[in-house]
Amino acid sequence: MGWCHRLSFPQQSKRIKTLNYLSFIFDEYLLYMIRLISCTIIILLTDFTYAQSSFQIVPLGVRGGSEENNLSSYMLAPVNSSEYICLDAGTLHAGLEKAITMKTFNAPASVVLRQYIKGYFISHGHLDHLAGMIINSPDDTVKNIYGLPYVIDVLKDKYFSWKSWANFADDGETPALRKYHYVTLDTVNEIPVTNTSMYARTFALAHSSPYKSSAFLVRNNESYVLYLGDTGADTIEHSNRLHALWESIVPLVKEKKLKGIFIEVSFPDEQPEKLLFGHLTPRLLMEEMKVLNKLCGGNAVAGLPVIITHMKPMGENIGRTKHQLQVNNPLRLRLIFPEQGKKIVL
Repeated sequence: MGWCHRLSFPQQSKRIKTLNYLSFIFDEYLLYMIRLISCTIIILLTDFTYAQSSFQIVPLGVRGGSEENNLSSYMLAPVNSSEYICLDAGTLHAGLEKAITMKTFNAPASVVLRQYIKGYFISHGHLDHLAGMIINSPDDTVKNIYGLPYVIDVLKDKYFSWKSWANFADDGETPALRKYHYVTLDTVNEIPVTNTSMYARTFALAHSSPYKSSAFLVRNNESYVLYLGDTGADTIEHSNRLHALWESIVPLVKEKKLKGIFIEVSFPDEQPEKLLFGHLTPRLLMEEMKVLNKLCGGNAVAGLPVIITHMKPMGENIGRTKHQLQVNNPLRLRLIFPEQGKKIVL
């Protein structure tokens, strides 16, 4: 006789309830595991997509002031190429020497400067973004300087002017030594970058009204990197510059063609808005990233590499800024804090 026949009715009912409960628990556990595995597969696929390397970056300078030997400057090239451009050029020689010390480059600094760097993309006319190029110009070779009209005007009028420095460019005050050629950019067309396989498109940014800055969207084949010079948040600047930029890159984010965003976070959240002077804080960055994510739909920016630039090294600013970014990252961005001379691969 089966065990059910040996049990009283209350005992049978209790045993059936127990079996039903265990069956329910098993079903819930199975459903949980299916969801967990599905999420893991999605994350792995996202990581794999971003992990397919397209660009290599050598930060020559990563700070936003004070440390004159470590100011905004990023060498960018396709992977396994020595045909670099320099995105801003606040520091050159000191950054090259640091990169050589870290075995990022095997060639001497003079060779990297003269032969590897094929041109300079300058986001705006502030010294911490171009001083290295100015100071090292006597030792440099013939190449292009790319910038929007207001950037080229500052270079011609204030720096390569014979009043402050010899005119190593091919326009402006005479005599023009013609080492550098100005390439005046617009905000419409993508252009080929001379002596490289890369292309670039430029966007205007707001940097403490009425002053402006620039962003450069660099392409190699079907992969892109976005570099922003100094910028304030749209809400603070009463501007739509960042919103327009985010709208332009939505397809690249959704298709995982955008390999990374270089964007400044100059101050921690404690900085008063009236003292931001056209810069971002961790809170403002995350608000802007939420705008981009909303435009893309879903959580398209999860895993997107975001390289944090231009942190100002005053007091405990850097430590606070990093901490605030790390603890308030609801979109699960892949935050990268660059180190001078240490290669980044995207």
